Amino acid sequence: MTALKKKNTAILGAAFLMATSAVGPGFLTQTATFTESLMASFGFVILISIIMDIGVQLNVWRVIAVSKMRAQQVANLVFPGVGYLLTFLVVLGGLAFNIGNIGGAGLGMQSVFNISPITGALISGVIAVAIFLSREAGPMMDRFTQLMGFILLILIIYVMFKSNPPFAEAVTRTVMPSKIDAMAIVTLVGGTVGGYITFSGAHRLLEAGVSGEENLPSVTRSSVSGILIASIVRVFLFLAVLGVVSKGVSLDPSNPAMSPFEHILGNAGKIIFGIVIWAASITSVIGAAYTSVSFMSNFHPFIERNSRYFIIGFILISTFVFATVGKPAQLLVLAGTLNGLILPIAMIIILIAAYRSNIVGSYKHPIWIAAFGWIIALIMSVLSVITIANYITG
Repeated sequence: MTALKKKNTAILGAAFLMATSAVGPGFLTQTATFTESLMASFGFVILISIIMDIGVQLNVWRVIAVSKMRAQQVANLVFPGVGYLLTFLVVLGGLAFNIGNIGGAGLGMQSVFNISPITGALISGVIAVAIFLSREAGPMMDRFTQLMGFILLILIIYVMFKSNPPFAEAVTRTVMPSKIDAMAIVTLVGGTVGGYITFSGAHRLLEAGVSGEENLPSVTRSSVSGILIASIVRVFLFLAVLGVVSKGVSLDPSNPAMSPFEHILGNAGKIIFGIVIWAASITSVIGAAYTSVSFMSNFHPFIERNSRYFIIGFILISTFVFATVGKPAQLLVLAGTLNGLILPIAMIIILIAAYRSNIVGSYKHPIWIAAFGWIIALIMSVLSVITIANYITG
């Protein structure tokens, strides 16, 4: 493979790693649930969240690329010790949500092959581990996430056209919503670029050597592409669900995302949904494990040298916990609350770092991108505090 082809593969792979990390079982459930409650007006929430997601990615990916350092290293230079806090939050959130991702993969296997979720989770864990056993783990991960992303998208588009959604109303309400849910926006932004997801693609580009000011156009393209890929999946899923709920069909509260598939296609819909949720879950497993370990790898040369074995260990622990304990509800709730804090903390660190010469050298961070980032950081900080206050008092 030529150097240019390797670079292009890494750029596309980073975009898909970020996108497929975001598109997990929680992503599917949130999209279906909010579509049922907001109907066509959910299009407006998606539009606003896409704009905010792009603002986050532009700031984070550019600063990491120019600094040629991982996020935790940048954080420690901004405020000594904060990088360790960021690592703790990312790894805790990544582990907790990976247990849920493994569970989602198990449910997908159950829908397709009629086996138990635990057996399906174990098989899925083995598949994820196999990718990192290869010495070409990075390129293999890139190709696998791209393949799963394409399969996911094609199946959702098929179901969307079958559901025959009210396209005109969806377009109208996207720009003129009849109701707005601020917390839905926060949930979508946090679910798309919160926690480890913010850094997954940026760290992948660093590992592939796509960094420095000379590569900023490629980094920018990859960061925006990742958001657009995840957003396209969300838009088509939104339309698929809207086509069902607009006809008066209620979603199954125990599995709202599967309802439109089953309603439109019957038993075949269950199998197709099984493939969709498995593809979404297994790529999120890979993204969470890869990014979480990338946060630990600079703490000791041994971790850096053996990072793929630490990734394998991360996946095995997640699979073992799900197979023996299930999805520990309290851990998931706690991690979700902490995850809400990661985005504003990370954004503030990155925005300060963008103007520190000991981090970015002579690079001049565009003022409009920084201003965009500060607005998002402020909004997410306020709403995260409100969410945590409600959790503590509630």
